[in-house]
Parts: sequence; structure tokens; C-alpha cells
Amino acid sequence: MNLHISETKKDLVVGFADWLVAEIERVLGKGTRCTIALSGGSTPIDLFKLLASDSYKNKIDWSKLHIFWGDERDVPITDDLNNAKHAFAILLNHVPIPTGQIHVMDTSVDAQTAASRYEEILHTYFDNEPTSFDIVMLGMGDDGHTLSLFPGTVAVTEETKWAMAFYLEAQKMNRITLTSVIVNKAAAICFLAAGKGKASTLKEVLQGEYRPLLYPSQKIKPTNGELYWFVDKDAASAL
Repeated sequence: MNLHISETKKDLVVGFADWLVAEIERVLGKGTRCTIALSGGSTPIDLFKLLASDSYKNKIDWSKLHIFWGDERDVPITDDLNNAKHAFAILLNHVPIPTGQIHVMDTSVDAQTAASRYEEILHTYFDNEPTSFDIVMLGMGDDGHTLSLFPGTVAVTEETKWAMAFYLEAQKMNRITLTSVIVNKAAAICFLAAGKGKASTLKEVLQGEYRPLLYPSQKIKPTNGELYWFVDKDAASAL
């Protein structure tokens, strides 16, 4: 596990952006594509803004990127709760990625169908490959969830499906999510966490007893890749 602690959230975003540029270049130096799964949340929005800026967008060969999402709320892509909506508005509409290489979780159909279709797409990319995604971006909630793997839910214990949908009672909505099964096959898995509200949970996830039903972020353990945590000083304050 690789732990990077930045002084501030801004430093965290800049540091991760620099790492991401270098990692994409490294991946493309060995192959013809780079597959990335994006996360939702506030920290990625700051990252997307930076990547779309003049100082960063020309550092990446966007034409060779293939974009996926880690999870999605079952709301239309026009809804402000939709993760893909923000990614398009802030980043993807401003860089030259071929539309056929951007794979949203399609919330225009029912959640179960969306999850099944997403799993089919994933299999076309990653069947018979030694790893799945080249890069997976993850966040961690104050409760220790990541993706839509919420404490005590069926998604945490899924051991077969690569993508699934379930009803999250606490939010009164369906969620569509990648599972730890496919994420743990990734070459590089990167958590971004900022703020003192994450401090006690981060300590439990990294240093506490293994209790993934309580702290689902512990379920993320790469089988043939590297795990990175990019955090700010506040999030790391209990370590």
C-alpha cells in the first residue's frame, strides 16, 4: 500500500493529477489504450476542473483513454445527483475523447438491466486479461463506504458479479456499482480522501481490524496490482 499525504486538499488534487498524468503516460508507453474508472464526490470534481484546465489538458493523450464509472445513482443523466453528468460538464466535454470510448452506466433503463449491460461491456474489455482497469479512482465516505458498497449491504459481500444494482434503503433509491471482484483486478487502485471528517474512519480502514461489512473500503485489496491512498493532512490526522 502506497500512502501519499498532502498538506491541503488543493495540494492533494494537484499531486494526484501529476501522478495520473505520469501513470497514463506509463500505461500508454506499453500499450494502445488506458482504461480508467472514475468516481463521484467532491474531490474528483476539483480534479476534473484541473485536468480540463490549460495547464493539464494537453499533457494527456485523451484519444487513447477509455472511461468508465465506479458507481451511479439511478437518476437521469440530467439530474444533479448523476455522477456522469458532472464528469461530462466539467471534464469530458472539454477534452477529445471519442464518444465510443466513454461508457456511462445507462440510467435510462431499469437499474438491474443497466448493471447487466455494464457487466457485458466490462467483459468485452477484460476477459482473459491479467488485470482489469489500468486505473480505478475511488473515494471514501465518512462511513467507510466506497463505490456503492455501503456498510451492511449485499454489494459488499458480492463475490461473482462485476457490476450489480440494489436498492439502498437509507437513500430510498437504487444504486448501480462495480463490485470489489472487478475492482480488485485493477492494475492501480487510487483512493482520494480529504478532510477531518474522514480521519477516524481512515484510521480504522488502514490500521483497524478487518471488518468490511462495517468499513467496506477494506474490501478493496488488489490481487495483482497496486493500492494507493492520496489523502490530505486532515484526513491523515489520526494515523
